Amino acid sequence: MLTLAGVAMSGAALARLEAAERRPSDTKPSQRSKPHQAGAAAVCLADFEPLAKERLSHFAYEYISSGAADELTIRWNREAFDQIRLRPKVLVDVEKIDTRVTLFGQEMPHPILLAPTARHRLSHPEGEVATARGASEAGATFVVASLSTRRLQDIAPAAKSPLWFQLYDLRKERREFVRGVVKEAEQFGCRAFIVTVDAPVDGARNRVQRVADQLPPGMETPYYQKASAAAGVVLPIMGSMGSFTWEAVEWLLSVTRLPVVLKGIMNPDDADEAVRTGAAGIIVSNHGGRCLDTLPASINALEPVVQKVAARVPVLVDGGIRRGTDVLKALALGAKAVLIGRPYLYGLAVNGAEGVTKVVNILREEFQVAMALTGRPDIRSIDRSVLWT
Repeated sequence: MLTLAGVAMSGAALARLEAAERRPSDTKPSQRSKPHQAGAAAVCLADFEPLAKERLSHFAYEYISSGAADELTIRWNREAFDQIRLRPKVLVDVEKIDTRVTLFGQEMPHPILLAPTARHRLSHPEGEVATARGASEAGATFVVASLSTRRLQDIAPAAKSPLWFQLYDLRKERREFVRGVVKEAEQFGCRAFIVTVDAPVDGARNRVQRVADQLPPGMETPYYQKASAAAGVVLPIMGSMGSFTWEAVEWLLSVTRLPVVLKGIMNPDDADEAVRTGAAGIIVSNHGGRCLDTLPASINALEPVVQKVAARVPVLVDGGIRRGTDVLKALALGAKAVLIGRPYLYGLAVNGAEGVTKVVNILREEFQVAMALTGRPDIRSIDRSVLWT
């Protein structure tokens, strides 16, 4: 639980840190940390993308920022949030703002998670290790991707907050390999499995196709390929997973006792099937607009899914979240938590672990302010009445 004074102190502490970063040092200008200086210039999540673009290779920036085809869904993800209005409520005691949530028995200090995203070494030499360290400092749960470029034996020691793990390809011919990955994730303390279900084939990633057809060296993904796979693997990496069906989810449920959450559900009927199959949770997601273009915004698909699920399992959402008000709107429409993707990758590129921490902290503080200004002192008080109708 945080007080408004605590929020202000956090902002003051951030200002002091930024001032220290700008203060001249004994280090020669050419030796100073350019990422540090850039990180100090960022005051909202939108600031990180242009700063990251300066540091990323052209290929890496296109790989991270691009979507499918004409990228209409990417734009709609953002525009949909912009069109939702908030309804303020005044003269409510908001001296103490409590953002704590509990998911699958795990208490979290706030409802902001880091979605599974591929190949963090494109953004920073430490890759997912730096991400885990930065997420932990901000109290955020990090979902390690199947396309991670680092192993859990390196990531887990850097994580103070519990990790979750994403699984992608559960086809029968890969079951023994996946079984080993599941055991490794359990061994290193992962608390849940996220199964991405909306990408049986690759989307039309035209921007990436225009840049290059190969990944740079050092992008091996031991949890999707063999660890000894050669660098420069030809894109698209995922290929076809057309035989990945509900049977695969049932198989996974038979080999782990951890919660299994299905990510990429937009259709309420699929959500109902997921609950009946045994999923512990659902993530409403259009894959960040990277698979099928012209899907609706995730936030527009959220409420119908929540209504269909009828509180049988928690529903989360990702896609287009860039402001604390977006987090508030998502929770008002029934989400228990939200996930962010590209913003923390940009933070990682700008300033490593500290950049990740700063991205999450900015979003969290904006969320706290939005709660206070709409008269919502805790998560339980956030419902649809906070939306202007």
